[in-house]
Amino acid sequence: MNHDEILRTHGEALALFGMRVHAVRDDQWDGPTPCTAWSVRDLVNHLTAEQLWVPRLVRDGATIADVGTDYDGDVLGEDPAAAWDRAAVAAVAAFSERGALNRTVQLSYGSGPADAYCTQMMADAVVHAWDLSRAIGADERLPGPLARAALREVEPYAAELNASGLFAAAVEPPAGADELTRLLCLLGRRP
Repeated sequence: MNHDEILRTHGEALALFGMRVHAVRDDQWDGPTPCTAWSVRDLVNHLTAEQLWVPRLVRDGATIADVGTDYDGDVLGEDPAAAWDRAAVAAVAAFSERGALNRTVQLSYGSGPADAYCTQMMADAVVHAWDLSRAIGADERLPGPLARAALREVEPYAAELNASGLFAAAVEPPAGADELTRLLCLLGRRP
């Protein structure tokens, strides 16, 4: 993908996740998600914290050590949807700055290009939008172009993600599965 496509899909993925965050009812925040260790609130907190890292890493050139534990624990406060909105807007703005996607960022696995980081963040938001949709009973169908972009991103390193122990083992997709189903199965979800 070129930089315009990367920014567009990233923005669309965050907007999709944000729509699901705003659909969470007050009585759903403690409910389970397909991410077995996380409640709905934990899942939204995880994605919100990830967005908070972006300006620090991309705009400021901070390292993981520089940020340290700043975004550990609860980052949602009393108004989770507003916390998400602020973090998402800041992440989109940081990636959208002139030249931002040409920068090198320091990630947990070492230095890498900011455009690749943006694409990884897009894929994560797409997958977790499905997780959140399932958890709150929202429409689990996601836009085909986003599913396609996320699948294209994740496919090359899905085996490494599974080996990390942070994801469930891949599931064999049914014959003729669409791109979203294939993406979810790669990451151990059962659509």
